[in-house]
Amino acid sequence: MNRIYYPVSEYYKKKYGEKVYKLPIKLDLTCPNRDGSAGYGGCIYCSESGGSFENLPSYLNIKTQIEKNKKYIGKKYSAKKFIAYFQNFTNTYMGYDVFKELIDACDLEDIVGISISTRSDCISEDKLQYLYEFKKNKNMDIDIELGLQTANYHTLDILNRKEDLADFISAVLMIKKYGFDICTHVILSLPWDDLNDVIETARILNSLKIDKVKIHSLYIVKGTVLEKLFLENKITMISKEDFIVRVSEFLRRIDKNTAVERLIGRAPEEETIFCNWNTSWWVIRDEIENYMQKNGFYQGQLKLKKDYKVIRGLK
Repeated sequence: MNRIYYPVSEYYKKKYGEKVYKLPIKLDLTCPNRDGSAGYGGCIYCSESGGSFENLPSYLNIKTQIEKNKKYIGKKYSAKKFIAYFQNFTNTYMGYDVFKELIDACDLEDIVGISISTRSDCISEDKLQYLYEFKKNKNMDIDIELGLQTANYHTLDILNRKEDLADFISAVLMIKKYGFDICTHVILSLPWDDLNDVIETARILNSLKIDKVKIHSLYIVKGTVLEKLFLENKITMISKEDFIVRVSEFLRRIDKNTAVERLIGRAPEEETIFCNWNTSWWVIRDEIENYMQKNGFYQGQLKLKKDYKVIRGLK
């Protein structure tokens, strides 16, 4: 019996020989999709917190955030190795010298890697070159997180991403030249997508040899454009059952060596008007696993050639 999916915990244990946990870092940043460089208002689902809800305040310096989180997470999970995780907003959207100082500040005891969340249109050769030198000199792993969300261009337009599939592909190719791992975020319950869009997204990630993936459901944060659309009955969220099918079919097609960082996202109840069908995230995670187990599904089960036929309705 094949494993249902390849969890990132197994990926880290294979790589480091023990548990490794991310330590979130929050910076006082913005995004080119907010300040007018690419657009205004940001993605329709993005809150003023920039996609992070549980971080320490940004006025604390990086070392303080790392040490506080390390103490808490290390004790809670008996962890001894950690990854410094630049999480909210666009963490390469700044001048070179500022970026260099932020990365240098992560050279601390027990930090084995740095994870940087950013936009595809904010990847540059000079910063990648610095990260490459830092990795080599400090013997510290680097991975870049990019939010694709979907391969459907029309949906990306509705989401007001102000970046498209071509931007994502260009960024991946540039990053891969330096040998960094790439983690891609996808939202599999987008109401403008169908199952074919989910399958196509998986195929593209396979073609680009993406190393890790984070799967999200679409939640509606208060104060966002998405909330307004929802309250005006201009969108209809897909059912939990449909989401489980979409995740399962995505996993069946994603390469078996792509580590899965999560099967579903979460957000605080007080910050949202819709999140995970009013169900605990871990319950939905278990339902996905049970559904796949019951049907004999597992990650990487279907080949790309078969995906091609499914999308075009061929036998």
